[in-house]
Amino acid sequence: MPEGPEIRRAADRIEQQIGGRVIDAAWFAFPELAEQASSFIGVRVVRVDTWGKAMLIRFADQRVLYSHNQLYGVWKLHSEDKPPNTKRTLRVRLTAEGRCASLYSASDISLWHADNLTEHPFLARLGPDLLSQKVAPADVQQRLNLQQFHKRSLGALLLDQGLVAGLGNYLRSEILFFSQLPPNARPVDLTPEQQKTLAACIIDVTRQAYQTAGVTNQEAWIAQAKAAGESRRQWRFAVFDRAGLECHRCGAVIERKMVGSRRLYLCPRCQAA
Repeated sequence: MPEGPEIRRAADRIEQQIGGRVIDAAWFAFPELAEQASSFIGVRVVRVDTWGKAMLIRFADQRVLYSHNQLYGVWKLHSEDKPPNTKRTLRVRLTAEGRCASLYSASDISLWHADNLTEHPFLARLGPDLLSQKVAPADVQQRLNLQQFHKRSLGALLLDQGLVAGLGNYLRSEILFFSQLPPNARPVDLTPEQQKTLAACIIDVTRQAYQTAGVTNQEAWIAQAKAAGESRRQWRFAVFDRAGLECHRCGAVIERKMVGSRRLYLCPRCQAA
C-alpha cells in the first residue's frame, strides 16, 4: 500500500490537473454520490491535499470529496477525449476545462462538508499529517509522550496512524535507523535528547521521501551503493530491503525481522538494544 509521501505526490498531480479549475462534468459510480453529480457543475476545485493515506479534494462550496485508495485504488489523469485504456472499474471522474481526474477500483469514497470532516470515522482516529499540516518536531515529541503511546514499542507505534498520519513500513525502518533506535525501544525508555532526535527523524525522513519520490537514503551513501552495483530498489533506502548488505554507517550486515507481522530492516550494531 502506498504511504503518505506517495499519496501526497498523487494529490499534487491531481491539483495540477484540475486544481483552480471549474468542474464541467462529474460522474460517480455509487448511487448516493451519483445523485449529487450535477451539483458540482460550475464549482471550482480549490485544493487537493491529504490526511495520512486519504485523499481530500476540496471545492469552493466547502464540500470535500474523501477517498482512500486502500490496496487497489488508483487515480489516472487524462484529457476528456482520451480516457485511459484499462480494465479497472471507474468509481469517480471529475472533468474541468477538458482535463479529467479519474479514480479506479477504490471503494472508500464519500462526500463531506469541510466543517464536519473531522467527524469522518477514519480521519477522526488519525494524528496530524506531516505533509499537509504544519507539524514541528516538538509537536511529535509531545505526542510520543501521550499516555496511549509512551509505553508502546516503536516497531508497533510507528505504524499507528494515531501517532502521526501517513507512516508505513519502509518509513518505519528508515526512521528507526536514522534515529539509531531498536524496534523494541519505547518512548518512555528514551532520554529527552533521543526523543527529540526521533521526532525530528519522523518528520525529516517522511518529508524527504515526499520530495524525492521515495528516496530516503543520503547522497553519499547512494553514490557508494550505486558504485557497488545496487539496484534502485536497494540504493534508495538506508536499510529497508537491504538485508544481507553492509550498513552504510558501520559496515555491519543489515538484518530483516518480522515486527508486527510486517518486515522490518535494521543494523544490529547501529541500533543495538
